[in-house]
Amino acid sequence: MKILVLHGPNLNLFGRREPHIYGTTTLAEIDAWLQKLADELGVTLDTIQSNHEGDLIDFLHAHIDDAQGALVNPAGLTQHGVPLHDAIKAMPFPTVEVHMSNIAAREAWRAHSIISPAVRGTVQGLGPQSYLAALRALVEMQRQPSGT
Repeated sequence: MKILVLHGPNLNLFGRREPHIYGTTTLAEIDAWLQKLADELGVTLDTIQSNHEGDLIDFLHAHIDDAQGALVNPAGLTQHGVPLHDAIKAMPFPTVEVHMSNIAAREAWRAHSIISPAVRGTVQGLGPQSYLAALRALVEMQRQPSGT
């Protein structure tokens, strides 16, 4: 089973950007923890971080036929990423939206995600554990006989 991991704009700054919100864990550390969990679960990961929405969309399109699921932290595209929303909806596999912070508890304009209606579920507010919980949930969903 191949799972895609998409990290949106500015997430390459995890560990440096607003540590009072996101903590001091770096994106490289998150990716390493995800890879360790993927190895334990017997799945492969293909990961991208981009500050450009089109790169994330192209990545999804490139894997439309060989992935079985995706995790996406849309970051700043959460509220305005209509093309990313549409690309996620076009995929034949489930996607789980991930946020390190609880977006509902932050600025009012962050509380609404236009990505959420396109995904199977959302995991947020658990810091780096949000990614790990999302990966576990996605793999378990895909391993269920009904895929639910």
